[in-house]
Order: sequence, then structure tokens, then C-alpha cells
Amino acid sequence: MNDAELPSLASQIGRVAAPLRTQVLDVLREAILTMRFAPGQRLIERELIDLTGVSRTTIREVLRELAAEGLVRTIPQKGAVVVALSVEEAEELYEIREVLEGHLARRFVSHATDGHLVALRRAFTRLENVVESGGGTLEVLRAKDALYDVLLEGAGNSALRTSLSQLHARVSLLRASSLSSDAGRPAQSVQELRGLVEAVEAREAGRAAAAMTAHVRAAAQLGIAAMRDSALQQIV
Repeated sequence: MNDAELPSLASQIGRVAAPLRTQVLDVLREAILTMRFAPGQRLIERELIDLTGVSRTTIREVLRELAAEGLVRTIPQKGAVVVALSVEEAEELYEIREVLEGHLARRFVSHATDGHLVALRRAFTRLENVVESGGGTLEVLRAKDALYDVLLEGAGNSALRTSLSQLHARVSLLRASSLSSDAGRPAQSVQELRGLVEAVEAREAGRAAAAMTAHVRAAAQLGIAAMRDSALQQIV
């Protein structure tokens, strides 16, 4: 961290009508997901206080919440550190994500109302517009989250929602990595999700699940390749 980053973080706090802790949490989460705070980087309380302009108590509460989300680890004698997933951990998470999201697509087709279909199309159009307008990684992730929210609501399975929610933070790290690893990935992602939406609208569960699975596999291929390349560069 350096002093040049101070205005860009502190200026984001206090601009909206939300509890201070919530604002700081959002700002630091964004800094992690956009790689401003790199995987493995120490998050030193004193520096975070300087960066955000809030109290030590607030910073400690936020770090605990980030740890609960799986974005930060607390290491004895070292303190809070941004989670750095190994390639093996990423492969395992993508494998679980593929299974769960394929099932999500199938269940949505069989349980979603016509209203859910309309909401899904609207969420997809929003994502498409964000990507076409050159939105940043975090904006794209938020638009994708909105689409997934519709899928989860329409699927109507609380256990599935809980399972995917538990994976959400760590998967967000992987999604951010895959989106930023290739300039063409956001547009490719839109094309993959268009296939999903069209299959859902046709009420074809098998095609919808296949489209979702292909989407996750494509993200996995790019994300894991980027992780391996980064690890190689560090060795070299």
C-alpha cells in the first residue's frame, strides 16, 4: 500500500446513506476483488486506518467480516492477509461450481415462473449493456450477481442457495481473475450466458445445464491458466 492510494479509498466512504462499517466493508472488498490488494498481501491495520480514515475498531470489525466471507485469513504473528488460492484449490472450487450451477440451471427451468423468465432476460440485458459499455471487472461481477440472484430465486431451493452463497466470496476471486485475465473474456461470457438464457426461455433443461456448464468450464480454463502463469512469473 502507498499514500497515493489514500484519496481513492477514503473518497468512496461517506458518499452514500449506509452505515460506516458497511461502506468500509464494500470498499475493502472491492479493493480485494479488483486486485488492488493482491493475494497474499498483508492488511496492516494502521495502513488501512490511514487509507480509509476510520477507527481501528471499525477496521477490525471489517477484517473479521472479510475473514468470514473467505476473502481474508488471519495468520498468527502476521495478522490479516488477503487469501491466495492455490491452483489445486481453484480447480476444486470450479469443479464444485460446475456441478452446483448446472443443477441450478436445470432446477430454474423446471420451477421458474414466467415472471422469473422476464426478470432473467432483464438481468442479462443489463449485463450485456455493462460489458458493451466497457464496464470494469467489479461492475461486470455485480451485473452477473444480479443474474444469478434471479436464477436462485426462480430455482426455489434454499439448500442450493446456501451452498452457492458459501462459495460466493472465493468464487468471486476466481471470477475476477478470469474476467481480468483476457480482455475478450467479458464479451465471451455474455455469449455463453446468452445461450443459457435462450435455453431457459425455451424451457429446455438439458440445454440450459449444458450452457451453464460450458460457461463455468470456460472461466475455469482462463482463470487457472492465469494463476499458473502468475506463479511461473514469480518463480522466474
